[in-house]
Amino acid sequence: MTVRTRFAPSPTGYLHVGGVRTALFSWLYARKYNGVFILRIEDTDLERSTQASVDAILEGMTWLGLQHDEGVYYQTKRFDRYREVIQKLLDEDKAYYCYCTKERTDALREQQQANKEKPRYDGHCRHNPPSTPPEGIQPVVRFKNPEDGEVVVQDLIKGKVVFKNTELDDLIIARSDGTPTYNFTVVVDDWDMKVTQVIRGDDHLNNTPRQMNILAALGAELPQYAHVPMILGNDGQRLSKRHGAVSVLNYQEDGFLPEALLNYLVRLGWSHGDQEIFSRQEMIDLFALEDVNGAPSAFNTEKLLWLNQHYIKTLAPEYVAEHLAFQFQKLGIDPTQGAPLVEIVKAQAERAKTLKEMALNSRFFFEDVKYDEKAVQKNLTVDVIPTLTALKNQFSALTEWNNETIHAVIHQVAEQLELKLGKVAQPLRVAVTGNTMSPSIDVTLHLIGQARTVHRIEQAIKLIATA
Repeated sequence: MTVRTRFAPSPTGYLHVGGVRTALFSWLYARKYNGVFILRIEDTDLERSTQASVDAILEGMTWLGLQHDEGVYYQTKRFDRYREVIQKLLDEDKAYYCYCTKERTDALREQQQANKEKPRYDGHCRHNPPSTPPEGIQPVVRFKNPEDGEVVVQDLIKGKVVFKNTELDDLIIARSDGTPTYNFTVVVDDWDMKVTQVIRGDDHLNNTPRQMNILAALGAELPQYAHVPMILGNDGQRLSKRHGAVSVLNYQEDGFLPEALLNYLVRLGWSHGDQEIFSRQEMIDLFALEDVNGAPSAFNTEKLLWLNQHYIKTLAPEYVAEHLAFQFQKLGIDPTQGAPLVEIVKAQAERAKTLKEMALNSRFFFEDVKYDEKAVQKNLTVDVIPTLTALKNQFSALTEWNNETIHAVIHQVAEQLELKLGKVAQPLRVAVTGNTMSPSIDVTLHLIGQARTVHRIEQAIKLIATA
């Protein structure tokens, strides 16, 4: 049997890291067994679903490289199919119309809560169906859940989980306006799409026995289930925005590489010995649902930053440069009008934890110098004018502009003026970058270019003279 997994987000908000981890686990499982990964948009919540959320989900999955093999399926385009299956259940006496008013169900719930009972529908219309439909009441449709026995979920992560049918009431599968409910549409979709493994968050575990009972009533083959524990913040609380539970696209905007985020998320609850760094192919080859920990995992931003810097330093500079271009565009900088991005990556990789940081620290390769006041006060003083003038003259005279010729000029000026190298290099660095931090000075000047370097030294001399 071909393995078929699915990721089925609801477009009522952003795609966050918990959803991404679920998608990743489903994608890895399908890839490991040469199966099919399905993307399905569960958009039946018509009031809260938005096209902007759909777009964000699709863009996030594309950025992460989690390509789907089937889909994108939209539940709102399958309403005819849901109505067909609901009618089938009604015809086979496996579902029924419920005419109970909201007032009755509210009163029932209040009474059960007062008696410290679990709130659940009491099956009134199942056992006492009206001989004629009451006027003015649009009924809901409820599934006839078995009234005895139990449902056994052989969870691939949590192991055996048992639910008694007496704890499950008759689920509404169609609202009074005829629209199908979440727990029903999921069942029909998984059945029609021949999903073999349902991998999802453990907040869905209580839905599973209800869905299994509906599948059994339809004569459908049951998929295997794997419920992934939730992600917590470092304080043990449910993950929120302050912990990092933001849209996956925020990580792109903040300068993270998709490889770093995926590597980090795969290790949240899953491990392979003590290994920390995994290529995409290693994730596919080594991943196993049986090795997923049943306990919640804590999100650690510092660990994610560490991984991101690792990938910035070790991935091909050409690839990193493609992602760096996005950061410059966000800053309003045309990345084609300055130093080659590949060379900037090579020069700055050891100095940045994120691509956003790298872009901010590399603006001087593209824009006019913005001087840091403290750096100017300390390094661009009157006594460095002879040094800068000598550098300007010798740089102007160079017929070749490369690291070696630049390096030679700096050393020559230091020797001629009998200065330590730092007394030449640091004022020069501030003159051409505006700050005291940059890659090695010869690399920095090479990337800035000969004409720009000479011009910036001239500007620094004028700044000192007019101070």
